[in-house]
Amino acid sequence: MRLPSFLSRFARDSRGFVNVEAVIVFPALLFLFGVGWTYFDAFRQQAVNQKANYVIGDMLSRETEAITPDYLTNARHLLRHLTKTGGADSDLRITIVQYSDSYGGWRVSWSQQRGDYPSLSDADMPAYADKLPSGVNGEQLILVETWDSYSPVFSVGLDAFEIRTYSFTRPRYAPQVVFEQPA
Repeated sequence: MRLPSFLSRFARDSRGFVNVEAVIVFPALLFLFGVGWTYFDAFRQQAVNQKANYVIGDMLSRETEAITPDYLTNARHLLRHLTKTGGADSDLRITIVQYSDSYGGWRVSWSQQRGDYPSLSDADMPAYADKLPSGVNGEQLILVETWDSYSPVFSVGLDAFEIRTYSFTRPRYAPQVVFEQPA
């Protein structure tokens, strides 16, 4: 039997076996399900982290009392709880910036971090110039930044990465947000 005649007979054959077709298609369907699940989960976790960032910013914007180190530590615990990470790889940085006409931009009033990332200083502010709105003299903004490690559930081409969120808001009930240094 020649190969071309075997191929032509195979192509004309209309008998099908569900078992054979399932063995061929099922792994591809599982792979596509894994890819869809992994990318959906990554986008979901990004959205969860951004919402947690907004919650912390809103919480700080409503404060009328001075912010304490314990308050910020508990804000990091809240971040871990809201994002359901629970690990030590969730980092939080709160920075209060104030607009100064004499300086011509935003200056750091105070910055505190919980985790591995350093606090911000005035030297870091040029990198944030495009991310902040224009302001009026004496106006304050609360910057909330979070970092969280994400590892995909399945290995489908998406490596582990860091989710970084950023938001700013204005104080609502007080003209400024004050940090109380421990005595």
